[in-house]
Amino acid sequence: MQGRLSLSVGWITLFLMGTDLFVVSPLLPFISEAYHVSSATTGWMVTVFAVTYAVAAPFFGWLSDRKGRRSFITFGLFLFAVSNALTAFAPSFLWLIVSRILAGLSVASITPLIYAIIGDIAPPTRRGTWLSIVVSGHLTALWAGAPFGTLLEHFLGWRSVFVVMTIIGTILAVVNFKTWGSIPKRDVTRNPLEGNLPRILGSVCVTTIWAISMYTLYIYLGAALYSENKFTSTEIALAVTFYGVGAVFGSLTSGQLTDKFGVENISKAALNSLTLILICLGILFSSGDWLYFFLFIWALVGYAGFTSYQARLAAEYPKERGIVMAWNNTALYIGITFGSMIGGYVISHWGYDLLPYVCSVAALVSFLLSTQKVQKAKEESAVSADS
Repeated sequence: MQGRLSLSVGWITLFLMGTDLFVVSPLLPFISEAYHVSSATTGWMVTVFAVTYAVAAPFFGWLSDRKGRRSFITFGLFLFAVSNALTAFAPSFLWLIVSRILAGLSVASITPLIYAIIGDIAPPTRRGTWLSIVVSGHLTALWAGAPFGTLLEHFLGWRSVFVVMTIIGTILAVVNFKTWGSIPKRDVTRNPLEGNLPRILGSVCVTTIWAISMYTLYIYLGAALYSENKFTSTEIALAVTFYGVGAVFGSLTSGQLTDKFGVENISKAALNSLTLILICLGILFSSGDWLYFFLFIWALVGYAGFTSYQARLAAEYPKERGIVMAWNNTALYIGITFGSMIGGYVISHWGYDLLPYVCSVAALVSFLLSTQKVQKAKEESAVSADS
């Protein structure tokens, strides 16, 4: 029962964090109109959130490894409630930007620490499954949380979305404080990063390249479907739904597979398969209704790779789990940023149809880096055993 309760709280918390991340984009036109600014200017809401998160997450991860995770998760959720209340009632666009900076700071002290605390309490033989379940909460927001927020805007206005998240965030702050109260603090008598930071950064580089392989195309997917396939808005929404459902299934199935066959095997298999899937997607991008199937498979394989690799990091760095999960999330956001830049450059010079092939190259690099990390880890273990 304690395990189910922990997983449920972790899932719901990450679903809320994902909703806050994914719901802003469809609300930008309404926010632009409310504050009389351009869409490009309103886009800074997303940018400042992502930059703040990427910078702050490793700091909170490091602190949580030394001071415990419960207090930082609770602090983050209260700050999340405050930041969303400020977003809802910001008197000017400047205050709106400030609210999203605070939101990025709050999520940086929640999301990676939820991954870390689940990694801490999960049975070693079930760690992959437990992590995949909470990751699916974040991914479910992609196809369920964001559309619900858009529907809420239709009836009550865009500010109501952030009011609802304020209320839920406050409730979850109390729930998380009580849920993680029985988790003992980690006994850290030395600096856990002593000599390990270069290795950690090398490991999370795999996630950066993986994010490029996924988001270089995904960020421009709607525009590509409209331009290349003449999709209507309804068809684009359906395509994104297929992608989102595939991402959730990929995350959940990878957890069970990693527990059965090992995190290294599933991680490498998924990253290797991702290269082939993207090449097929490029060849068959204008295949009509079959495209929905390929988008589903792309997301399923891609997020199976992400979740299994995250489980692998949790197993490889038991004493530094908090900061490793934080750096991994920072690497993810860096990859998304590079992916948007690369995608913009590609479509401006060669068009949309080249995007899947660029992503396939990134997926191959991610696989090769992952394989190299496994070999280095084995070499280090052999040296330690000899000494």
